Amino acid sequence: MTDSSTDPIAQYRDLLATVPAGLWINGDSVAASTKETFSVDDPATGTSLLQIADATPDDAATALDSAVAVSEEWADTAPRARSEILRNTYELIREYADDMAMIMTLEMGKALPDSVAEINYGGEFLRWFAEEAVRVAGRFTKSPGGTGRIMVTHAPVGVAFAITPWNFPLAMGTRKIGPALAAGCTMIVKPAHETPLTMLYLAKLFGEAGLPAGVLSVLPTSKSAEVSTPLIADPRVRKISFTGSTPVGRTLIGQAAENVQRTSMELGGNAPFLVFDDADVDKAVEGAFAAKTRNGGEACTAANRFLVQEGIAEEFTAALTAKMKAMVLGRGYDSDTTLGPMVSVKQQTSIAEAVSKAVADGARVRLGADPENVSSSASLRLPADDAGCFYPATVLDQVPADAEIVCNEIFGPVAVISTFTAEDEAIAAANATEYGLAAYLYTQDLDRALRVADKIESGMVGVNRGVISDVAAPFGGVKQSGIGREGGSEGIYEYLTTKYIALT
Repeated sequence: MTDSSTDPIAQYRDLLATVPAGLWINGDSVAASTKETFSVDDPATGTSLLQIADATPDDAATALDSAVAVSEEWADTAPRARSEILRNTYELIREYADDMAMIMTLEMGKALPDSVAEINYGGEFLRWFAEEAVRVAGRFTKSPGGTGRIMVTHAPVGVAFAITPWNFPLAMGTRKIGPALAAGCTMIVKPAHETPLTMLYLAKLFGEAGLPAGVLSVLPTSKSAEVSTPLIADPRVRKISFTGSTPVGRTLIGQAAENVQRTSMELGGNAPFLVFDDADVDKAVEGAFAAKTRNGGEACTAANRFLVQEGIAEEFTAALTAKMKAMVLGRGYDSDTTLGPMVSVKQQTSIAEAVSKAVADGARVRLGADPENVSSSASLRLPADDAGCFYPATVLDQVPADAEIVCNEIFGPVAVISTFTAEDEAIAAANATEYGLAAYLYTQDLDRALRVADKIESGMVGVNRGVISDVAAPFGGVKQSGIGREGGSEGIYEYLTTKYIALT
């Protein structure tokens, strides 16, 4: 029997026991071929949550054989039947939403309200693509020269391999699984080793919803490259979808080139958040707070650089600082927590080093850890009784334009504020990055809003909105932020090929 004095998550052990601890292959939870496991830990306490089967290249080959074996049958399954399975899984997610949210918070660390929001958001991708499954359109027309007729149809691209990140353990999976299954593709998913539990639980729900064995496999592993590389090298895999860092994305694109596989890449971001002097400052602060602190700042769409016009800079900074100061730092599953731990010591240390370097570059700390000890564990491991990966809400202003923290994705609860004088200066600063995923701007001038949104080099722009993700809208970036789009009516076509049939 466990108790809280020796096991700080004792009260959640029964819930964790409902998570399949094996690999999900051919519709069942199975041990790894080597019987090896790895530990999934609670980032708030360092406590082991579960020992999970550790997939090997042999296991990946078994999953691929399973996916290939049922690929033709699944492609031939009526779109309405595929739709119903997606819809049934969505309903099961709603039924078990509370359990899934807690599992997510336990493995990833985010405050429970953030996990609840993600369960709702992630589930919606299955409902959306359940509807899109029966709406794939072709066309039939007479050729312009009158020499025949043109028929255009769409077919599943084939077996897909998805690699998902740790920051959104459900939504980054359903955003790929939903369109793939709706299109008639079988899929293998490799979740991040930090957060595989939510995806394994989802796989179990798909089985309960009637998904045929082999259509979806989940391969948790501590040896990502060893498992992924042979899968990508196999010509039977026809689609690669990845969400993660730009350097890893470049590597995967190079590997996919060998077999000319279709790729979708949602990579790094460095989102600018522009606030013009005619903005409603209160609304801008609310939007900034949401754009910065959602998911504890561990989001590719998080506002990374706040560019504020000089006339309102101090008012904006003071108000945002007050809101961030009010955040309650603690274990994500505690009822009053609004800012949980970072996902790992590695992530915590990366943020601490970025802040320390920014202070050395001349930034001023308006809120946060003692700048003299910002990289020490004593200043970060809060609350004091925990050994978790905590980092406090932080606000820096007077940040030089060329500071390293301005150029790199922070992925944490750190607001970096700089000022600008004129509109052209703000646009130039916003575009001074190799990334182009998300951007935000606040102004009450519609002409300015449309003008600036048009000139910003980004795949997505929020105008007077701090949260822009929507299952019905295409998600993706430009430049080094990726290739392809997920979500929206565009998302399903990432998993379909176009075929032209010439008729007399």
